Amino acid sequence: MNAQDDRVPQDGRFDYCPWLFEKEATPEQRAAQLAHQRRLTAATGAEIGDRCYLSPLAALHPDRFRLGDDSYVAAHAYLTGDIAAGADCTFNPFTTVRGKVTLGEAVRIGAHTSLLGFNHSTAPDRRVHRQPTTSRGITVGDDVWIGSHVVILDGVTIGDHCVIGAGAVVTRDVPDWAMVAGNPARFIRDRRDTRGRPARRPGGAEGARRGADLDARLADFAVAAREQAPALLARAWNGERYVDRPGARPTVRAHCDAVELADLLLGAPPAQLPAVAHVERLRAAQDPVTGLVPELGATLPAPAADGLVDDGAALYHVLSVGYALRLLDSAPAHPVRAVAGVTPRQLTDRLDRLPWADRAWHAGSWIDSFATAALWNLELGAEPGVPGTLETLFGWLLTRVDPWTGMWGRPARDSGRLQVVNGYYRLTRGSFAQFGVAVPYPERVIDTVLDHARDPRYFGGERENACNVLDVAHPLWLAGRATGHRADEARTWAEDQLDRALGRWREGSGFGFGPAPEGTGPGREPGLQGTEMWLAILWLLADLTGRSDLLGYRPRGVHRPEPARALTTPI
Repeated sequence: MNAQDDRVPQDGRFDYCPWLFEKEATPEQRAAQLAHQRRLTAATGAEIGDRCYLSPLAALHPDRFRLGDDSYVAAHAYLTGDIAAGADCTFNPFTTVRGKVTLGEAVRIGAHTSLLGFNHSTAPDRRVHRQPTTSRGITVGDDVWIGSHVVILDGVTIGDHCVIGAGAVVTRDVPDWAMVAGNPARFIRDRRDTRGRPARRPGGAEGARRGADLDARLADFAVAAREQAPALLARAWNGERYVDRPGARPTVRAHCDAVELADLLLGAPPAQLPAVAHVERLRAAQDPVTGLVPELGATLPAPAADGLVDDGAALYHVLSVGYALRLLDSAPAHPVRAVAGVTPRQLTDRLDRLPWADRAWHAGSWIDSFATAALWNLELGAEPGVPGTLETLFGWLLTRVDPWTGMWGRPARDSGRLQVVNGYYRLTRGSFAQFGVAVPYPERVIDTVLDHARDPRYFGGERENACNVLDVAHPLWLAGRATGHRADEARTWAEDQLDRALGRWREGSGFGFGPAPEGTGPGREPGLQGTEMWLAILWLLADLTGRSDLLGYRPRGVHRPEPARALTTPI
């Protein structure tokens, strides 16, 4: 029905601005609109809710039509097929909705937009006009704004709370809260992230071209990574347990990396096991006496004189197992008792003995594990240690930091600042970043890591590995939250690294960790550890350049940018 009925009192404002009808229509105009709706219902079987307005200038020829309360259809909208819309939905002028289309509540459809819930086959044996049609349908969630001149193709599902930018051509599903735009539509940012993008560095026309290229590559990578994630996880499953890559032995970390990777790209646990089985395996791996998790098939060494255990795998598992369980909406089965009984005096003695002079990374990693164990104890309602232990940790760190570098430890002749900077990342990740405490001397931190990032032994060509890039990117990101010091240089470095990192992705197998000294990483072959780490690195690099919204994910595990728990006691 699309002919103007001469019995409907005319007011062109309502046809093109139908939101005015409920407030401004006269009783005569309301009666005429209800009569129009009754005729439409009698002719098509339409179900129309209360306080709706349907312009007589709209072309409504549905097979089935249901419209919720407080909704409207403006002039020259063209609706055919099987259409269902919830309350507070709007079809603005010249909207086209065809095929099977289901809208949730509070969906706004801009003018000249098309939702095409059907398609033609394209077999070469007949002309297009004789091809059969197919229909998978379009589904749109609640609270969605679809801009003007958008095209949404058959088979697409748009989640709740989304924004579709004007002129977008939507060919793929859109997750909840996503803001997308472009042809084809690409992720712009999460609608909940209201911080906006930091300014891009200047660079003239060439810089603009490079920036646009990085934008496109990053968005395309995000799509490819999500599509390939199930195969990457299946590749690392040996039928019983997770391995870093085919042929490697099963490890606890591989299982945790699988959980993190699936959470980042799929928003769900890995499909090889039910979620409850993932939780059961990880919780069962914990030693009930110490609360630590040994490597598969290994036993924990005897504790040192102060009661603390020095086992590299078990200490890292405090991070990896704890965060994997958190992503699975669970928690460790037992407190980390190896930490719970430590007194402030024992802690300061241990901190003093850590190898700051020549192995600052090992010192920082110990603090990372200790502080994270204290976090899980707090989460379980247990003491993080003897009262005053966490305050002692931060007090020791704040009084031992070098005010000239913002770091702990000293450079070495043979490795430069590598141990110091890498140790800074591990130390601050578990302490300042994890508990939401501001790092000291952020400007000096940025000076130090930018100086280290120019070291040709570790950066440039094919020399970067995931550990070394992460351990610069995170301090730049963390210290950059507190200061704009040398922000353009940090963005330039991050943009260069982002460009190189995207080229390391291997179709169907993910990222390799990268070249590393013997025994310090899994190597160049792609696997779960390299993939999980580089995905987190890409987010940090992208955020430093104002592009993280193009990825459509935000790390929530070991490499999460936000604090896991804010301390309530002032430091």
